Amino acid sequence: DSARFRHLLSKHCDINVHNVHAYILGEHGDNQFAAWSMTHIGGINIDEYCPFCRKCEDWKSERKKIEQQVRDSAYHIISYKGSTHFAVGLAMVRITGTIVRGENSFMTVSTLLDGEFGISDVCLSVPSMVSDKGVSRIIESPLANNEIISLAGSAAILREAIKSITG
Repeated sequence: DSARFRHLLSKHCDINVHNVHAYILGEHGDNQFAAWSMTHIGGINIDEYCPFCRKCEDWKSERKKIEQQVRDSAYHIISYKGSTHFAVGLAMVRITGTIVRGENSFMTVSTLLDGEFGISDVCLSVPSMVSDKGVSRIIESPLANNEIISLAGSAAILREAIKSITG
């Protein structure tokens, strides 16, 4: 989903995707969210870059549209192809390659939280350093208040899902 997010932003801003640093956090699905506070284009925060971009009149509504497109993209892929297995496979190849090569890469991956972001005992997709040891550390990037609330909401939804299975 982070790759889809970067792709949509690069298309919107008409800039090479390699210049876009953007991440989707939380749980995969309807409760994932874009970490706009961590979104940069060419090293410039997206909100500061927007005046240079000049691609839209109303950046707030455009942001919502882009985030919804990322969320809906999996449903569109499923309606056309029946699943998102290929995208999941590509993500696994990238993550596994990072581990095997010991690349020490900054990625958003689902990992068990132990107090990070004020959340414990649940796995969420958060900024992490991935090395030859797997997730070597979780990067507690500063998030906006609404993003912290969204992350806590994702944790609550996953806990409820686990509780419904385990009783």
